[in-house]
Amino acid sequence: MSMENIFVSEIMDNWLAVQEKITAAAERSKRNIQDITVVAVSKLQPVSKIEAAIQCGITDFGENYPEQAVEKIHHFAGNTQIRWHMIGHLQSRKAPIVASDFSMFHSLDRLSIAARLENQLEAVNRILPVLLEVNISGEISKAGWDLRTMSFEQWIEEVNQITKLPSLRIQGLMTMPPFDTQPEQSRIYFHQLSELRNRLIKVFPGLELKHLSMGTSQ
Repeated sequence: MSMENIFVSEIMDNWLAVQEKITAAAERSKRNIQDITVVAVSKLQPVSKIEAAIQCGITDFGENYPEQAVEKIHHFAGNTQIRWHMIGHLQSRKAPIVASDFSMFHSLDRLSIAARLENQLEAVNRILPVLLEVNISGEISKAGWDLRTMSFEQWIEEVNQITKLPSLRIQGLMTMPPFDTQPEQSRIYFHQLSELRNRLIKVFPGLELKHLSMGTSQ
């Protein structure tokens, strides 16, 4: 068996197992499974593995390092079904890559990077869906707005400024929970993010906050 076929076999087994868990979870919570998107984190993975994943039906890929990701994005530029998600902390100098090449930015965590992205998006005439990263756990090592150190009202004012940027589209929230060997321990942080989204909807009823980006390696 070729290496590519081995990749396909391994990924398909994992993909089917994940889909079974998602289906069961959607049924328990009475959610439409079509509303749930799995983003396969492809950082540090070679093009051959991404090709195998695409053969398995995976269409959404997450990357942390823009400069490494752009080569992959250009390699698969002919496949219009593929969506590329920037899921890590973004340095200002790398904003042009995200503005020109990514489908969604999960980790918008400060006003300065929003302004930087706006300038770059205007230059390439693109609209970029973004998620606001919130540091729900309050861990110093985590990026995002920390509502333990700033008031809800202060955060709302900053969100309001982002809503006025014509090239950015706020579509939801994102958080990273503390690392824990028991994945169930993350549930409380995911619940808090959902509740925060509900509060945000009341303040900005015109925003379509349909996405909550929540997940970890474990």
